[in-house]
Amino acid sequence: MSGELQGDTAGLGLEATDAFDTGLYARLITDLDAAGARYRLIDHPPEGRTEVVSALRGHDVAHAAKCLIVMVKLGKKRTRYVLAVVPGDARLDLQAVKESLKGTYVAFAGRDKAEELAGSVSGTVLPFSYHPGLEVIADPALMRVPELFFNAARLDRSIALATHDYVRLASPRIAPITTTS
Repeated sequence: MSGELQGDTAGLGLEATDAFDTGLYARLITDLDAAGARYRLIDHPPEGRTEVVSALRGHDVAHAAKCLIVMVKLGKKRTRYVLAVVPGDARLDLQAVKESLKGTYVAFAGRDKAEELAGSVSGTVLPFSYHPGLEVIADPALMRVPELFFNAARLDRSIALATHDYVRLASPRIAPITTTS
């Protein structure tokens, strides 16, 4: 679960995958347990919308880790993909992502590409990357809360993960990538 573009899997023994991974939930739990992460599982009715699922889980939407996959062009022939992780009540600033990577163009990745890179369907994207071509960038506002909440690669179960364990395991690039407008 490394935020490094090279696909380094930072001591967790993870194998990168390019295909949709139906075992992503089990893989995540195994990795969290192996790393000694502090987390709680929360069952709830199936839901992928951040505002709605936050209410079902019983926490402030600002404590949700909203995960968005973005395509950044670096010139005419090179493309990178970013897993942008922002507070659930924030809006992603695409220009900030573009500037962070010194890109020339930025847009949300298409649904098929996003699901391929994430290994899960929209609404269940983890704030971790198991794909070597998907770099994780997290907004620093996430670091202000003790726990982050996110769907656990499925619509009916979420995880509340200690924020410092998230940072330790995901190794995200920390950069301001939200907007107030």
